[in-house]
Amino acid sequence: MEFNIFKTVRGYFSNDLSIDLGTANTLIYTKDVGIVLDEPSVVAIREARGQKTVVAVGTEAKKMLGRTPGNIKAIRP
Repeated sequence: MEFNIFKTVRGYFSNDLSIDLGTANTLIYTKDVGIVLDEPSVVAIREARGQKTVVAVGTEAKKMLGRTPGNIKAIRP
């Protein structure tokens, strides 16, 4: 019997989950539940001493658009 890593990895995923990385919102949908996540596609990143850290995502990051100090940027990826 031959071991195929791609078949093994593919087994962890199914057709029951969909992810839409849209420009305005990111959606995650499951076959059984429907939409389980609907968040703005925004990320707030802090840069300090050459290191970048994610500060907020989604709704919390959207609230920061245009209101962040110089070392934090809220962006739409």
